[in-house]
Amino acid sequence: MTTPAPAAAPAAVPGKTLGIVGLILAFIGPLSLLGLILSIVAKVQSKRAGVKNTPATVGIVIGIIVIVLTIILWVTVFATLLSACAGLEPGTYQIDGGGTLTCG
Repeated sequence: MTTPAPAAAPAAVPGKTLGIVGLILAFIGPLSLLGLILSIVAKVQSKRAGVKNTPATVGIVIGIIVIVLTIILWVTVFATLLSACAGLEPGTYQIDGGGTLTCG
């Protein structure tokens, strides 16, 4: 009686692990740029090998979205602070929420 040959392990997809890491980091605000970069590198590696890398593609999309939303948030915060100082003399003011606002 012969025993069947063990099934060969599937070939590793180049860039797949890096794509997954990039995807995870893309969701984390301060690390989204790093996640975007890693996802792009993983996508290039997979493309050179001629295989699809869905986690890398999703990491690229999510990274771009998070970066754009972060930029919009910071622009909004900065514009709000500038408008708060628009009608005030230079100086430091107490904010009702417990902070200070320095204008000028």
